[in-house]
Amino acid sequence: MSVNEEHATDNDSARANVQWGGRFAGGPSAIMQDINASIGFDKALWRQDIAGSLAHAAMLAKTGIISAEDEAEIRRGLTGIGEEIEAGRFDFSPRLEDIHMNIEARLSDRIGEAGKRLHTARSRNDQVATDFRLWVRDAIDGLDGQIASLMRALARRAREHAADPMPGFTHLQTAQPVTFGHHLMAYVEMLARDRGRLADTRRRLNECPLGSAALAGTSFPIDRRMTASALGFDRPTANSLDAVSDRDFALEYLSALSIMAMHLSRLSEEIVIWCSAPFAFIRLSDAFTTGSSIMPQKRNPDAAELVRAKIGRITGALVGLLTVMKGLPLAYAKDMQEDKEPVFAATDAAALSLAACDGMIRDLKPNTERMRAYAGSGFSTATDLADWLVRVLKLPFRTAHHVTGRLVALAESRNVDISDLSLADMQAEEPGITQDIFSVLTVEASLASRTSEGGTAPANVRAQAERWLAALGATP
Repeated sequence: MSVNEEHATDNDSARANVQWGGRFAGGPSAIMQDINASIGFDKALWRQDIAGSLAHAAMLAKTGIISAEDEAEIRRGLTGIGEEIEAGRFDFSPRLEDIHMNIEARLSDRIGEAGKRLHTARSRNDQVATDFRLWVRDAIDGLDGQIASLMRALARRAREHAADPMPGFTHLQTAQPVTFGHHLMAYVEMLARDRGRLADTRRRLNECPLGSAALAGTSFPIDRRMTASALGFDRPTANSLDAVSDRDFALEYLSALSIMAMHLSRLSEEIVIWCSAPFAFIRLSDAFTTGSSIMPQKRNPDAAELVRAKIGRITGALVGLLTVMKGLPLAYAKDMQEDKEPVFAATDAAALSLAACDGMIRDLKPNTERMRAYAGSGFSTATDLADWLVRVLKLPFRTAHHVTGRLVALAESRNVDISDLSLADMQAEEPGITQDIFSVLTVEASLASRTSEGGTAPANVRAQAERWLAALGATP
């Protein structure tokens, strides 16, 4: 170690003791420093920390707790620190534990005594709670734009393929024909709810903890509504204990992300299935596939597979933070330092997953002929036959179901489709059947008939796609 490095280390140790005040005479052990420091990850909060400090300083000056001159110096110093961090010239020190102490210590270095007045009427407890809420709020705003982009991509492809048939599945068995557009629009609806859950989370978290201090509030005549307003919060938090000691906003955020990740995982699983040779419903370009190290013919949908896997990180973050919080008495405990890393990691995974799904939806090329061929397989129009018996012959649906089942069994025994049976074959099961029955046993007729609200009729799908594109501000 050089003399300068040794001097810097000594200064850091001394500074850490100064930050703590006079309570601790000796420095912490190396192990304690390692387990206690969070600067390695909470430096991500630097923008929020500076914003909160600027609002706090302005409030302290407005209420006469510090002078206007000190506030001006603090503002100048914090602005300069922000520029240092942006430029990569800021020295983040683990000995100063976290982003709050790092910025505060640097502020005192830059402006002297005025910097030491900044922490009046606040604690790191309300400071970090404020910073973290600001960070999660910003993250929600960023993800909201990504979700909207994916919804637009899905709605555009749905409009493009509003009338293209594909098999609709239950239990991954052919059930009834739907359109490819209808299938894609199902994910638009899911993502809309995901977007709504995140918006609800944002609304609930938008209360400002700043001014709650360590746990009991402060004796200084602060104006919490001023700081809340300056930081874009709707109001201050109502209880100082609750403000510093709960992380339900982070848990709700991770819960919403987990549900969204589940939806993205389902979409990705379908992309994997559709890309497989036995299905071959779609093709992804080289942009979203990889090859094999040994099999030259392979085109692997790795982007979809990785999105499918990312839910493990996101739900793991939720379970991890729930476990951290479940046994903590009020108010703050250092366990809560473990709140940020999982939230940061889950946000990164969610953002990457959204970007990948957006890209794949825009990139994929449907094999509409193959999907159409499969749409009519597996006796997919059997329900249309049963519906005709009810609608035209006025049979009870359960009776119509049994008649149709016997006709399916007959067609299956002959290795033909229902529409390949003769009229005589059908009348042997139900004498009232007429030649008109064959008009409903095509894929196109089945699709066109599903006009109920939310059904797969092409006109419905097109209208829903247009409605969502308009709502999402998409250009024609």
